[in-house]
Amino acid sequence: MTSKERLYKALKLEKPDRLPVTVHQWQNYHLKYYMNNIDALEAFKNTGMDASIQYFEAMGQFWLPGAVKTRKYSDEWIDEAEIINHDVNNMIVNHTIHTPKGILTYKTEGNEKTTWIAEFLIKEKEDIYLLKYMPVPKLDKKRIEKEYDRIGNHGILRGFVWGDQAGCWQQACCLFDTLPMIYAANDEPNWVHEFLNILLEKKLQFIEESINGSKFDIIETGGGASSSTVISPKMFQEFCLSYDRRIHNELHRVGHISTYHTCGGMNGILDLIIDTNTDASETFSPKGVGGNIDGPEAYNALHGKVCMIDGMDQFNVLTSGTPQQVKKEVYRLFEIFGENGGYKMSTADHFFDAPYENLKAYAEAARECLY
Repeated sequence: MTSKERLYKALKLEKPDRLPVTVHQWQNYHLKYYMNNIDALEAFKNTGMDASIQYFEAMGQFWLPGAVKTRKYSDEWIDEAEIINHDVNNMIVNHTIHTPKGILTYKTEGNEKTTWIAEFLIKEKEDIYLLKYMPVPKLDKKRIEKEYDRIGNHGILRGFVWGDQAGCWQQACCLFDTLPMIYAANDEPNWVHEFLNILLEKKLQFIEESINGSKFDIIETGGGASSSTVISPKMFQEFCLSYDRRIHNELHRVGHISTYHTCGGMNGILDLIIDTNTDASETFSPKGVGGNIDGPEAYNALHGKVCMIDGMDQFNVLTSGTPQQVKKEVYRLFEIFGENGGYKMSTADHFFDAPYENLKAYAEAARECLY
């Protein structure tokens, strides 16, 4: 069975020949410092894993890798970048967005591993109306097809719904910050819904224009701000569920399947995740990496309804453990989540310093988990 066939079997809730094994995304930092600068596909082959390649195209997200520069996305949305600190391990950039009706500002900071928001774009409630000028990018479908063909039977190609996060609530938390969004959801719910609907319309436009007809195997949706370690099930039901369901239904309409990302905070919202009409759920993160999944409760709720993805503690086990400890954890996760199929072994999220021998042990153990 090829890696593509194996991963597809799991996504269809079936049993492949053995446990599929992959990682959430391969970070450029790890490829540079631990894998001799090979690309993600070669890293999967080198370690013996099934490739799951995340497709990236420069679309304006603050966290995407690439040179920081002023960008004219359209005549109505110009991002003027001012680099305050050039140090690669303490990069500070001020951004000024010019629109026909006013300006918006935000600040990012970062290092070689990642980038984060230091000042948020939306500062006043009225600022959301300037988002109408924010352009919806279009993906290069020929470039996507070329990458899809390059991967071939070695694995699958993952896309994602445009935005700093794929979900509406989740992206809003990247624009206005999470705690202010939670306050606003309680104090001004109508404004929050207006905000979310502005983002939803742009995401639906992106799905129609860019996801429709593109050669992706699965599309990532959601985001960490919908996690039950961040908001309550009641808030999820009011401010995430209907928007995420619209996105998933639209993906299904154009012939794609989805994986809903919650960064592991899933207890309390497992039934609601199913109600979003997603096809898969990730990331099954244990408490050691900020999630709340440690036992069979997620399996009991989700098995046979959505594909289950992830679960490996990428820091305390994959990075800090021994190869023997890594293998032991793979066997444990397979016993809990994987023995009846519909499960794809993967890291709970990003890793940066995992030793090569641990990655090899991770893949070897998964290949021993036979159906």
